[in-house]
Amino acid sequence: MKKTILLISILLIVLNASSQSNLSLNGYIKDLGMYYKPVNPIEISPTNSLDFLLLNMVHNRLNFKWFATNELTFAVEARNRFYFGQMIREFPDYEKTIDVDNGYFDLATTLISNDTWFLHSMLDRAWVDYSKGNWQVRVGRQRINWGINLVWNPNDIFNSFSYFEFDYEERPGTDAVKNQYYTGVTSSAELVYKIGRNADETAIAGMYRFSKSSYDYQILGGWVGKDYVVGGGWAGDIKGGGFRGELSYFRPRSKNNHSQEAFVASVSGDYTLKNSLYLHSGVLFNSHGESGKAGGRGFFDQNLSAKMLSLSMFNLFGQVSYPFTPLFSGNFSAMLNPLDGSSFIGPAFTYSLGNNLELMVNGQLFFGESETEYGDFGKAIYGRIKWAF
Repeated sequence: MKKTILLISILLIVLNASSQSNLSLNGYIKDLGMYYKPVNPIEISPTNSLDFLLLNMVHNRLNFKWFATNELTFAVEARNRFYFGQMIREFPDYEKTIDVDNGYFDLATTLISNDTWFLHSMLDRAWVDYSKGNWQVRVGRQRINWGINLVWNPNDIFNSFSYFEFDYEERPGTDAVKNQYYTGVTSSAELVYKIGRNADETAIAGMYRFSKSSYDYQILGGWVGKDYVVGGGWAGDIKGGGFRGELSYFRPRSKNNHSQEAFVASVSGDYTLKNSLYLHSGVLFNSHGESGKAGGRGFFDQNLSAKMLSLSMFNLFGQVSYPFTPLFSGNFSAMLNPLDGSSFIGPAFTYSLGNNLELMVNGQLFFGESETEYGDFGKAIYGRIKWAF
């Protein structure tokens, strides 16, 4: 109840300020429907099982920014999601999987619920930013984006995300203090402190970015939860094609904290042909991943981290996309675990219905034997209509 009152109060304060000319408001409304077919029928009682599941979600996002002065900016961004459908009726605990906030402050709550639906709200951005000269300080829930690659980001040590969570374009945030100093036109230094309830949830790390010979580089290091971490990355091109890479080395801070040493690296390349055909490929290496069958975790796992982007030691990625017309485009992506033979295929099609209005249909199709990395997920088809304002 306290969380609900807090969220509503913050939104009302921001709405009250919306008459000011120095306030920015934008967002979107979208409806997402899902048809999910599991590998095996789901038993819900001794006499009843389900061959498929249906779920629908109406998602409203509101992004507020108040430019108080030339140096001072405030921001609040909220996700409001209304879930209804068969999945909620048959699995009452589904609501608990949504009402999760991994930040220091719990800014997520179910506003109202029933046996077949519920309304959930979350503040995933709430920060104040002060900029003056070469200095920038941002305090609050924010996105600390240290990743370079487009699929797997070993450098994204503060708020990792899953490629499969396609409907969350903004990606997660974290409760932190970020200090940034611009040392030049193409170089900067950052120091980030992520607040935690204990030492194993706390992180403090620094990063330096710079450019040399038409490439952008970054190096980082610090203390992240149970581990010390050092890493780096690059972004450039080879004969007009993008070439990116990231690597991070994790070492436990103590011998008895149940963590383990790990080296994680990803390399990717992408190229757009003259006919607008886009090609993208990548590889992920995880030293402490499984070399055999790598099942055992859902692809919306809330405990995803830069140290555990995949349960397997190796993963391969490929993508092809093409704009068939100015209004209609298609995308085909795939992942392969070469060690256990499981795979993912993701076809997607987008059609523009008008200004800021689009229709999307996509699939998440998983293949493989039981207990492999992708073999137990089944197949899902999604349809979405989105209006941005």
